Amino acid sequence: MSALEIRLARFPKTRPPLPPKIAEIYARQYAENRAGETTAASLSQRLEQWMHRQVAADASPAKATLELGAGNLNQLPFEPEGGIYDIVEPFAELFEDSPRLARVRKVYADVAEVPGDARYDRITSVACLEHITDLPVALARSARLLASGGSFRAAIPAEGGFLWKLGWSMTTGLEFRLRHGEDYGLLMAHEHVNEAAEIEALCKALFEHVSVKSFGLGRQLSLYRFIEAGKPRLDVAEAWLTRYAA
Repeated sequence: MSALEIRLARFPKTRPPLPPKIAEIYARQYAENRAGETTAASLSQRLEQWMHRQVAADASPAKATLELGAGNLNQLPFEPEGGIYDIVEPFAELFEDSPRLARVRKVYADVAEVPGDARYDRITSVACLEHITDLPVALARSARLLASGGSFRAAIPAEGGFLWKLGWSMTTGLEFRLRHGEDYGLLMAHEHVNEAAEIEALCKALFEHVSVKSFGLGRQLSLYRFIEAGKPRLDVAEAWLTRYAA
C-alpha cells in the first residue's frame, strides 16, 4: 500500500470526544481565541499575520475569491477592496455581526453548496484545513471550482511538528490550564484532526504544481506552513469524490 493510500484510508476521520468540563467552555474558548481576547490568543493573532499575508500576496480586485473556513472574516483586512469574495463557513455566529460581512458576496455553509459551474481565480484558507474531517472531499470539490490558471492558497499551523507543539504548550496551553485547570492538548486533538504533513501530501497528489513555504526553519522547526497549488488533477478529484461518496 502506497503512502498516499495509507493517508487516504484514514478519512473520513472522527474527532476524539471532549471531556465534559472542556465541552462546557468550548464555545466560549473558541470565540475568545478567534477574537484574540486573552493574552495568549492576542500573541497568536500577531504571529498568525504571517499566514494571512502569504494567502493575500496574489490578491487583486480582478480575481474572484472563495475562502474556505472564513471564521470571523479576519482574512478580509489583508485583501483588497472590491471584486468577488465568497466564503464557506458553517458557523454563522462567527461572522453574522461583523461589519466586514458587507464585503462578502455569497455565504455557503459547506463547499458542497457552491454551484458546480462556479469558478474562482483564488480558493483560499487560513488555519482551516487542519480541522476538516473529510479533507480529501473538501480539497477535491475545491479543485473542481478552480478557474483555469487559478491558485489554491492554504496557510496552516505546522501541526505534528516539534516547534508548533512547544509553542502552543507554552502559551495558549499554559494559559488554558491556569484559567480552567484542564489539558489544552485534549482540545487541540479534538480540533486539529489533520497534521501539516497530511495536508501537504494530499495537495501534492491533487495538484500538479505545489510550492510550500515555512514560517521557521524547515518542517519541524516552524510554526506555520503556506501551500500554493495550481493545475488540479481533475481525474484525481473525481476519483476521491467517487470513493468517499461510496
